[in-house]
Amino acid sequence: MVNFPRLAKSFRHAWRGLVHTLFFHQNLRIHLAVAAIATGLGLYFQISSREWFGILVAIFLVLVAEMINTSLEEIINLVKEDHHERARIAKDVSAGMVLLATIFAILVGLAIFLPRVF
Repeated sequence: MVNFPRLAKSFRHAWRGLVHTLFFHQNLRIHLAVAAIATGLGLYFQISSREWFGILVAIFLVLVAEMINTSLEEIINLVKEDHHERARIAKDVSAGMVLLATIFAILVGLAIFLPRVF
């Protein structure tokens, strides 16, 4: 049986995490701005359903990676306030995950929009 009050509470926590990341971490705002530009280009060029799927996968991959990165950084900052080499490595690896997702999104965008521009 579904416990609806508990489910609603889970959604409130998830929403609070999304809002926190949006207001206190500029990288998510940057990714959302780029996603808005990609969406605008998709509308302007009237891309196909498959192309929309590729754009949406790329956008959500970057957003999810950014939120995982933010979560890991917050946990590391909580556990280890002073500088530690292993904490730095964990943060760098997490940021590298976002970089890979972003490179993928750029490649998807180029594959879809470059032929329409040139």
